[in-house]
Amino acid sequence: MWLSIHHLLAGGVMSNPQWKRTERRIAALLGGTRVPISGRQRGDQPDIAHADFSIEVKHRATIPAWLTDAMHQSEAAAGADQLPIVVIHEHGKPYADALVVLKLSQFVERHIPTAREEVNPCP
Repeated sequence: MWLSIHHLLAGGVMSNPQWKRTERRIAALLGGTRVPISGRQRGDQPDIAHADFSIEVKHRATIPAWLTDAMHQSEAAAGADQLPIVVIHEHGKPYADALVVLKLSQFVERHIPTAREEVNPCP
């Protein structure tokens, strides 16, 4: 069944808990398969099986305001051909271990060739 990015991110009615629903939507969007939690240990397998990526999904009721503010700041400053990202660095840790955050739709556009035609802007 073909699902648009809007449907995958906006959601539909399903009986599973929200985190499980989110894992399924993101797996479909990225061309992977959700790995059932039964029988797996923490760190044993990713949430989503994929040929190219090890995907761990974290679903939260809200994302910290400082992080969304940083993304808005990056988007506002980005030029037409620039990818807005946020780099999160922990004090005292190597810079190479910093995290890079970008919007899922922009990741899909650049790294999931089979989904490029399916990416639609979401409100």
